Amino acid sequence: MNVQRRPLVAANWKMNPATEAEALALARAVAERVAGVRVTTVVCAPTIWLAAISRALGPELGVGAQTMAAEERGAFTGETSPLMLQGLAEWVILGHSERRRYDGETDEGVGRKVASAVAHGLHPIAAIGERIGERQAGETEAVIDRQLRAALGSLERIAGAGLAIAYEPVWAIGTGNAASGVDAQAAAAQIRAILREHDPAGADEVPVLYGGSVTATNAAEFFGQPDVDGALVGGASLDADGFAAIVRAAAEAMG
Repeated sequence: MNVQRRPLVAANWKMNPATEAEALALARAVAERVAGVRVTTVVCAPTIWLAAISRALGPELGVGAQTMAAEERGAFTGETSPLMLQGLAEWVILGHSERRRYDGETDEGVGRKVASAVAHGLHPIAAIGERIGERQAGETEAVIDRQLRAALGSLERIAGAGLAIAYEPVWAIGTGNAASGVDAQAAAAQIRAILREHDPAGADEVPVLYGGSVTATNAAEFFGQPDVDGALVGGASLDADGFAAIVRAAAEAMG
């Protein structure tokens, strides 16, 4: 982990929890457990709970959405625009593999969303990563290259954009089969090189996260890598104690 970049650990609650009371209790429990830890900690909650969580939480935690539309308004049934997120969230996950798989999101569409988020003052966490068949075929580097260049394609510059990149190998998400620290570092180093091609002045600002079966047990292995600056955490983020342990591991890696 590069000590010049503040670590970033983001919780992706996905379609959890089921009630506002549970969401608030979990958010407050996380906030209590990470208070004072020098890590940018973000809770990406279901859109329906964002207003309640943003009202309840203090400055210790960032609040993020799990997706958004690129457009500001219009005939897009079921979507949430960047204008609607202003005042409720500072962060937004874009291009998560589940959105690509189940909702038909494309590389080009993710790029438009990233640019829209930046234009509206939101910090995008752009997610990229290969499927198991692509990995077995030796296509990991090609997938990272294609998805990342598309995510950056509508940005004129990276400097000051507030961008984060999450490398989430699809085969590791929710399976319990996390990548190795070596695998995560290889992907993160490739990501950093592409960022430098796009904007040498801004590339080193961007935190590169690892995601995919991150736990309190294996987090230190990832955070010890020079180009891994944090994590996008799924299932483990639903347990306040376990998630807080991951956040503390990021702080310890920073030294």
